[in-house]
Amino acid sequence: MTKQNFHTNYPDNNGFFGQYGGQFIPPQLKPAMDEVLKAYEDAKNDPSFQKEYEDLLKNFVGRPSPLYFAKNLTKILGGAKVYLKREDLNHTGAHKINHTLGEALLAKRMGKKKLLAETGAGQHGVALATAAALMGLECEIHMGAIDIAKQHPNVIRMKLLGAKVVSVESGGRCLKDAVDSAFGAYMQDYKTTFFGIGSVVGPHPYPMMVRDFQSVVGREAKKQIMEHEGRLPDYLIACVGGGSNAIGLFNEFLNDPEVKMIGVEPAGKSFKPGEHAATMTLGKPGTLHGMFTYLLQNDKGEPLSVHSIASGLDYPGVGPIHPDLKELGRVQYETINDVEAIDAFKRLSRIEGIIPALESSHAIAHAIKLAPALKESEIIIVNLSGRGDKDIDYIAERFPI
Repeated sequence: MTKQNFHTNYPDNNGFFGQYGGQFIPPQLKPAMDEVLKAYEDAKNDPSFQKEYEDLLKNFVGRPSPLYFAKNLTKILGGAKVYLKREDLNHTGAHKINHTLGEALLAKRMGKKKLLAETGAGQHGVALATAAALMGLECEIHMGAIDIAKQHPNVIRMKLLGAKVVSVESGGRCLKDAVDSAFGAYMQDYKTTFFGIGSVVGPHPYPMMVRDFQSVVGREAKKQIMEHEGRLPDYLIACVGGGSNAIGLFNEFLNDPEVKMIGVEPAGKSFKPGEHAATMTLGKPGTLHGMFTYLLQNDKGEPLSVHSIASGLDYPGVGPIHPDLKELGRVQYETINDVEAIDAFKRLSRIEGIIPALESSHAIAHAIKLAPALKESEIIIVNLSGRGDKDIDYIAERFPI
């Protein structure tokens, strides 16, 4: 691959990554998005903001998260060495805390009183409720009714942290519908509320802003793999729903053409409409939640119903950075189905003593497929984006352990 500078005008001044991104929003929300953009640009260039954020990452979150050599998994699989970037060890149990702290700091800087967001698996909701409690802000989380039933432990955590959890009963009652509901609430009260979007999705500046906060994952991983191996990895693998954990890992390596990157999305039960959420594989360009991106859609451009056993991945769209990277040929996108994800969930638990989130299990499953086909000298880093505590009741009730 030719050396390319992916950080030049990325995104452009209108928030486009190539042809994807932008602001496709009602006119009344334009001032609110402009306010967020100006506040973020000011904060990004303010050493005191950066210092406070970095101090929280170190002393509240517990960063840097380890880069762990999964020696048992590597030995059993044969082939490439497998390393796990342990975002599951962060406070609140996932990568989401990286950007929610940044969003909460920014909200407080802007004088907002409340954080509002959607959540699927509940990890973003827990992280935002945590950040709100820390900053003394109100918090309201919209969550699909199906996901509330699947992710009950995280619902309890959010409520314990002081958040109001709104059950969304409309549509498919999952992540897309929670985003719709949260956007509706935001339009009613955007003057005193900060929308803490949970991934690299939505209108500009959110994809850029969440990417920037999450890029700490890749910066750490690059430094750590150099310490472990003295060279860069051959492959990076991360699950993709909205895409924040993947972009967080990939961003620092975009200008290293020798590092191959694989985003793994859910094939669900099958590739029939409504039984998967393989947006990068089967979607086409369209507009959703304020952005132009890849979208699973019908002939009218309306989002299709989706499914994944992982609540955090059942979204019919994807962050606009991903389709740009796909079309540039920089990132490859693969799929893993529910059965393969559950198998990876169990195997990592029993082989390494690490219970992964079902979202992360999609990335683990692809590494399990890939590693045996590679040389022993090759290196894979998998972003273990979250821990599986939230999923164990759901798994235990439905699948033999």
